Amino acid sequence: MKNLLLALFASLTLAGGAGAATAEEYTSGEVTKVDTAQKKLTIKHEELKNLEMPAMTMVFVVAEDAMLEKVKVGQKIEFVADRVNGRITVTDIK
Repeated sequence: MKNLLLALFASLTLAGGAGAATAEEYTSGEVTKVDTAQKKLTIKHEELKNLEMPAMTMVFVVAEDAMLEKVKVGQKIEFVADRVNGRITVTDIK
């Protein structure tokens, strides 16, 4: 019984770690619009696996205003997006 509980705990720990790795996965995209007034980016992106979204063009809010200054229309980027307070948000750009 003790071995079974240890195995279950190990499985849950590994599964939790895998989920965290997926959340930080970068996705390729191209900036099609920068809206500094609304603090939003429109990005034509590849599949967002962690959000189970196919490739498309969509509007994202940004986690930090400074992200808007890092990009310009037509720029190819790699970014991380996740749900933050119910909104799909760009949390990192490189």
